[in-house]
Amino acid sequence: MKIVHTIAELRAQLRGQLRTAFVPTMGNLHEGHLSLMRVAAKHGDPVVASIFVNRLQFGPHEDFDRYPRTLQDDAKKLEAEGVYVVFAPDEKELYPEPQEFRVRPPEDLGDILEGEFRPGFFVGVSTVVLKLFQCVSPQVAVFGKKDYQQQMIIRRMSQQFALPTTIVSAPTIRDQDGLALSSRNQYLSPEERQEAPRLYELLRRTSDGLENLQAKGLMELDALKRLETEAQDELKAHGWAPDYFAIRRASDLKPFNQESLSRLWTSASSQALKEPQMVILAAARLGQTRLIDNLEVGETEGLRT
Repeated sequence: MKIVHTIAELRAQLRGQLRTAFVPTMGNLHEGHLSLMRVAAKHGDPVVASIFVNRLQFGPHEDFDRYPRTLQDDAKKLEAEGVYVVFAPDEKELYPEPQEFRVRPPEDLGDILEGEFRPGFFVGVSTVVLKLFQCVSPQVAVFGKKDYQQQMIIRRMSQQFALPTTIVSAPTIRDQDGLALSSRNQYLSPEERQEAPRLYELLRRTSDGLENLQAKGLMELDALKRLETEAQDELKAHGWAPDYFAIRRASDLKPFNQESLSRLWTSASSQALKEPQMVILAAARLGQTRLIDNLEVGETEGLRT
């Protein structure tokens, strides 16, 4: 496995490769990241991973400076997964001058949910991903579904810019108690770590509630809002500070209105829908740690470590 630090080295190493599969990361790798490498290996060869903590996607009071940098350990894990090249640039390499040209997602997708509570986050993500795509020139890039809104934005960016890169979504990897794996989980105290699986538990319970409403023909907008409110109230009662707990259209993350809800109910009653129609997305702070998660309604049990 090669570790390269410059764009010139990366391009020289990948010259002539036509089926490159790419996984961008910020390092501090866990089993969730490694599962993305395995998905990438099924879609292309060679597999390239990047490790770069992107300042552009961090807000002024977020954890950029304390975000763990563990390149040596990460490299060992990636080599064990058969990764061909690790691209680990520093800031001066990727941003040799101020990054004044930036990619701004449409407001109705980029400024809702995560975008509302982390202003500018998706501008930073989209900009660095586009730049990394230009450096790697991958045929395929893999993103985890834990960052549901992010992978939707990257997919649409790739389509609208006619990039020659297919975006592949990989399933969320969870601990045995259901907590989605995340680098930020290490910030949780032992007591918070015991409480943390409640977020996924509420997602599952809400999904079951929606399926029951649909089965009984009681899928009304007020019922959705009640499920959202009940979930947020339970989080608050157990010491969480929720940013959102939202039931949205899986196609575009827009809120349902009664018309779109009725249309969904009619479609679901008349035929088996191949694609998920609803997704529940949540973000909440437990102590000093902000956790995010999501679940497509009707999704079967996710992958556990």
